[in-house]
Amino acid sequence: MFKPTPNPPVTDPASPYESIDSRKLNEAAERALDHYLNPPSPLLGHRQAPEPMYLANPVYDTESLLANASESLGSAGAMLNNFAAVLEPIHRKTAVGIAQLVMLGEVAVNQALDNVEPKT
Repeated sequence: MFKPTPNPPVTDPASPYESIDSRKLNEAAERALDHYLNPPSPLLGHRQAPEPMYLANPVYDTESLLANASESLGSAGAMLNNFAAVLEPIHRKTAVGIAQLVMLGEVAVNQALDNVEPKT
């Protein structure tokens, strides 16, 4: 059977390697994609130092850390209860629920604090 149109070309017409400039552009695009889509593993790259402001000082004993955590949780619970008082009823229930979870955390920390034997 006779075919009125020729067969398509064997090579891809949109090949990135048609010219030297297109090869360079393709390599640059590949590097950019690798940079954003395949970032290096944080275990292999340089480790970023943690922010010292938010680190617990390793010289503090467990009792001091638990006492600080108890005070922080108590303050967070008080702030949540004060905040809940000014909210509309539908949002107040959410804030009070969060305050109760904070209070449960405070109770757990206080119990752990009671179980700590002070160093003499």
